[in-house]
Amino acid sequence: MSIENIVEQALQDGYLTPAMEAEVARICDTASELSIEEYMALDRLMGALLTGEVVAVPRKQFINVMEELVLTEAIARVAEIEATTEHVLDVGDIAAYALNRLPPLYATTEEGAAYQRKRAKEELLDLIAHQVSEALARNLDRPDIFPERQPIGKSMPRDMIQQVSSLLQAYAPNFEAKPDVSSSSDL
Repeated sequence: MSIENIVEQALQDGYLTPAMEAEVARICDTASELSIEEYMALDRLMGALLTGEVVAVPRKQFINVMEELVLTEAIARVAEIEATTEHVLDVGDIAAYALNRLPPLYATTEEGAAYQRKRAKEELLDLIAHQVSEALARNLDRPDIFPERQPIGKSMPRDMIQQVSSLLQAYAPNFEAKPDVSSSSDL
C-alpha cells in the first residue's frame, strides 16, 4: 500500500492504526527519496492529526491477563526442573506454546484485569497448568536441530547500537554530527 493510499484510508476512517503507521514508516525508511505526492500526503496526514480529523490509535490499550498467568506458572515449573536436572529451558518457548493453546483474557482497565485474573483462577488454573506441562514435555523432548535460532529482540551489541543510532538520526537528523562508528574501538 502506498503512502497516498494509507493517508486516504486514514482520512476516510478518521483513524491511523499502528499497522498503517508502521507501513508509512517502512516506506519512508526504505525509500531513497519520497515523491512530491508522498510529501503532500504526509503533510495532509499531519494536518489531519493536528486538527483531530484523524486520531492515532495508541499501540496498546489492552493486556492479555493470560500472559502473566502462564508466565508465572512457566517460570515456577522451569525453576523446579532446572534446579533438579541439567536441562536449561527457554521460558519464552514454553509460554508461547501454552499461550497458543489457551483462550486469551484481554482487559482494557485495571478493574477488567482484576476480573479476568479472578475468573482465570476460578475456572482455568488446571487448564493453564496442563498446557504448561505439555509445553515442558515438548520442550524437553525437542532435539537441538536449529542452534542458529535467534530469539526475538536479541541481536549483536554492534547491531543494536547501529539500530539505535539510525533511529536517533531519523528523529533528530541535525542534532549532532554522525561519529565514525567503524573506527571506534570502544564498541
